[in-house]
Amino acid sequence: MPLPLNPAMAATFAPPVMEARRWLDGVSFPPDRPLLNVSQAAPVDPPPEGLRRALAEAAINDPAAHLYGPVLGLPELRAEVAAQWSAAYGGAIAADEVAITQGCNQAFCAITATLAGAGDEIILPTPWYFNHKMWLDMQGIAAVPLPTGPGLIPEAEAARRLVTPRTRAIVLVSPNNPAGVEYPAETLRAFMDLARARGIALIVDETYRDFDARTGAPHDLFADPDWRDTLVHLYSFSKAYRLTGHRVGAIVAEAGRLAEVEKFQDCVAICPGQLGQIGALWGMRNLSQWVAGEREEILARRAAMQAAFADLPGWRLMGCGAYFAYVEQDSGIASPDLARRLVREAGVLMLPGTMFMPESDPAGGRQMRIAFANVDRAGIAELARRLTGWHP
Repeated sequence: MPLPLNPAMAATFAPPVMEARRWLDGVSFPPDRPLLNVSQAAPVDPPPEGLRRALAEAAINDPAAHLYGPVLGLPELRAEVAAQWSAAYGGAIAADEVAITQGCNQAFCAITATLAGAGDEIILPTPWYFNHKMWLDMQGIAAVPLPTGPGLIPEAEAARRLVTPRTRAIVLVSPNNPAGVEYPAETLRAFMDLARARGIALIVDETYRDFDARTGAPHDLFADPDWRDTLVHLYSFSKAYRLTGHRVGAIVAEAGRLAEVEKFQDCVAICPGQLGQIGALWGMRNLSQWVAGEREEILARRAAMQAAFADLPGWRLMGCGAYFAYVEQDSGIASPDLARRLVREAGVLMLPGTMFMPESDPAGGRQMRIAFANVDRAGIAELARRLTGWHP
């Protein structure tokens, strides 16, 4: 007799990126047409040498780097985030209002665990980040979809109509994964006002903030002296410093809320990894110019993507920014089937929109996400060439 399964977990869909990787099984890619993998948003190169040397030196010379550390992260890294965020956003953030986590996904899981339980609701704009949806499903928390329409920018007034007595939070990701769009400052402010008025949390995930095309702070939410009563901010060090394998993320929230996060962390991870935190701290203190160069390269790839898809037959660019382009295709083939065919027939791996949309929304069947940051400008041109030459 098989062991029992948690019904909520059993009903949760499989990890989309892992599912897409299985589409590669048994498919060969000739040397003159190698696989173009634009499925997952992750740097393909290691961190710069200086950061790697800092990691190596800590691994060899710092015995504490191999021990358990503080549950909410290294004090020096928490203080550095507080200082840099205070300066960047024009607000006041204290070190005890920062927690370090094992990546930003864990930050989301930890903070929502403090806010909601089975039977509660959290509003997610669609298309949504699939790991957010998966976690809420596994916890028995209803993910309430907030359609964003053709512009892919959510509207606070539309969200207002979705708030119920069971609503615990609204989640915004900007620059957005999967849509690539950057939410205007006034959009974020409107959601902050709504959340405060309804006594719920506003969770702002800025994993891709280092690649925002705008200059200056993308919003003024931390300048609000009462931000702590509503705002929770999430961040990832994975993209800016190429630390994906080290799993380092951050939460900025009211200190009492982080005391609850500490309970989650102590049970799930005990503490975030020491070496990754050491690398993140070194990066924050030494790599500002290097990160600026990384941003310029991503912006150049964004421009290449916009140019390549401006007149691409059968494809329409809906959103483009940070690491992602979100597109609509008119092949007449449902996007999951199209995604599998593109692997076999064009040597391209991208994700179908159905992975980012509710099953009840047919729009996902016409949409695709392209993680264009995974390929250089020549790769983007090759992607457009293959899609132009491919016919259903």
